[in-house]
Amino acid sequence: MSNFVNNLYKNQALFYKVFLFILTAVLIVYLLPKGGKFKYDIPKNKPWQYENLYAPFDFAILKTEEEIQEERQEIRNSLIPYYEFDTAVAERVKFDALQEVQRTFSDSILDLAERPLNNFVENTIDKIYRNGLLQESNRMQPEQLVYLRKGNEAYEVTYKKILKQGEISNFLNNEIDQANLGFFRTELLEVFFNSVEPNVVYNNDLTQKELESKLNSISYTRGIIEQGSRVIAKGEVVDNGKYNILRSLKQEYESQVWSQDNHNWILVGYSTLVALALLMLLLFIRKYRRDIFENNVKVTFIFFNIIFMVMLTTLVVKFNIDYVYVVPLCILPLTLKAFFDARLGLFTHVITVLLLGFIVPNSYEYMFLQIIAGIVTILTVSELYKRANLFISVGQITLVYIISYFAFTIIQEGSIADVEGEVFLTFLLGGLATLFVQPLIYIYEKIFGMVSDMSLLELSDTNSKLLKELAEKAPGTFHHSLNVANLAEAAANEIQANAMMVRVGALYHDIGKMQDPTYFTENQTTAVNSHDELSPRESAEIIIEHVIKGIEIAKRNNLPDRVIDFIRTHHGTSTVYYFLMKEKESSSEEVNPDDFRYPGPIPFSKETAILMMCDSVEAASKSLKEPTSVLIDDFVEKIINKQMKDGQFLNSNITFKEIQLVKKILKRKLKNIYHLRVEYPE
Repeated sequence: MSNFVNNLYKNQALFYKVFLFILTAVLIVYLLPKGGKFKYDIPKNKPWQYENLYAPFDFAILKTEEEIQEERQEIRNSLIPYYEFDTAVAERVKFDALQEVQRTFSDSILDLAERPLNNFVENTIDKIYRNGLLQESNRMQPEQLVYLRKGNEAYEVTYKKILKQGEISNFLNNEIDQANLGFFRTELLEVFFNSVEPNVVYNNDLTQKELESKLNSISYTRGIIEQGSRVIAKGEVVDNGKYNILRSLKQEYESQVWSQDNHNWILVGYSTLVALALLMLLLFIRKYRRDIFENNVKVTFIFFNIIFMVMLTTLVVKFNIDYVYVVPLCILPLTLKAFFDARLGLFTHVITVLLLGFIVPNSYEYMFLQIIAGIVTILTVSELYKRANLFISVGQITLVYIISYFAFTIIQEGSIADVEGEVFLTFLLGGLATLFVQPLIYIYEKIFGMVSDMSLLELSDTNSKLLKELAEKAPGTFHHSLNVANLAEAAANEIQANAMMVRVGALYHDIGKMQDPTYFTENQTTAVNSHDELSPRESAEIIIEHVIKGIEIAKRNNLPDRVIDFIRTHHGTSTVYYFLMKEKESSSEEVNPDDFRYPGPIPFSKETAILMMCDSVEAASKSLKEPTSVLIDDFVEKIINKQMKDGQFLNSNITFKEIQLVKKILKRKLKNIYHLRVEYPE
């Protein structure tokens, strides 16, 4: 049992990767569609290159989206609207109008013509309300039919037969003229205008229900292909009709309910392919990016990004498949390039696109466009922290999407008339969404504790709070750090290391000297040396403590761990040589060198190794009285060779050739600093 626990503890990193691998595969398989996958690509307006295809089961031929939209529009155009007719209004108006006659006409007139006037008013009101009075203006064609609903019954009338309120004045004048009552026109118009009111209103709810009922009754199919019937023969051109039949077969095949046995086999197939793709990615990282493979946080970060992109694409496809290109998939290679390198970013992008091929329609077209866009992303974005570069790259990515889609449409349709402008809009939206990569990188830095070039650029600003404090409290150390940063950056560029990371590490590597600046030579402005009153052992302790204090200051100021690594390793496990020798001279007892040794660790990357070399060389170069070209060459060789002899670079994965290149750069830079010139004969 104890052996098992020991093995588990020793191999916990490997077990974690296995767990992460299985978890990622399970999540991706869960997100994939669970139906069968149609095994044929459907080439429009091209010959069918497969064998004769026969219907494996009965299926209906689906109407195209254009046909369905035409039917919907036809229903809307032919829809008969409903109007409500209020029967109570006519009786009320008639009563009010007769009362108005009594008030409007004088008694003398009523004595002579009350009955004819009342009859005229009653008959006119009956005519007005025969088909009702409508308040609205003419909103329909005169001959269009409408349903006039009285109570629970409705009957059809033409729209023009319903009197509109805007027409009432002409109607009344005509009626008065026909009845030869023009002498009483003013009084009669006053009677009607004071009494008449609309009694017909548009019933929007009932009309919409009728519209929805008819729209829901649309058949989405036309005809059936029976099982065993030949769908298409080999070599036959896939015209619009055949394409629609094949599309219907594919949709039916992928959406039908599978038996439990078939469903399990589909899961096995999906799981195998997803596991194989993820395994290829893991093997690639293990073989070509060993440092990343050994860091579980980084492996988790890569797998998390894959799951995130698969999940985002699945949600968009389920919401509306037309927006699949709005998903900014190029964020994936951009992010991985920002934290790692272009090769890993592109490889991960290709693996993710292959997995997404199971989810999206027209998978070949989708994968082609996304892989091409990923390649353009990797090739165009050189320095992500420069905003102009990102905008230019997004523009190029969008342009590649548009050109590729345009070419695919021409191949499939044989004409540019079928190019859909809405798809170009989705490409533009996807390009704009890609700009979200910068805040996303910032979020990832906080969650996973990694550092991108954008953060390094911010940290390299000498006006930052911490570096300004260093310049004020320890100006000599600040100047030394700037010189080391310049040397280290040049050396890193020479051996293809991370120059930005080295520069930032160099700027902050000595921040621990801020607390006791006068104990370090570069900050001593007077002839008084603070170490004169201390023993060599005490002096060494103060010098060594600047590493520990630097780490504490860095953590208080939330510097990234990768920057703190430079503080921790820039002296490795070397000794404070000057005070060690001084102690040996003044002490009669044997001196233990470990008492004068930095705590380490030794550098564990090319970048930290470069900083150690540059720091030692730059600091020691101040002791050169009359530097010459030969003296500088010997000086650099002596310092770096001693570090190699002490085993300071054993864990840094730096080669002898690269160390020689660093030496070459340091010699050239120091000669430039000291302005050495070739001596010409007089």
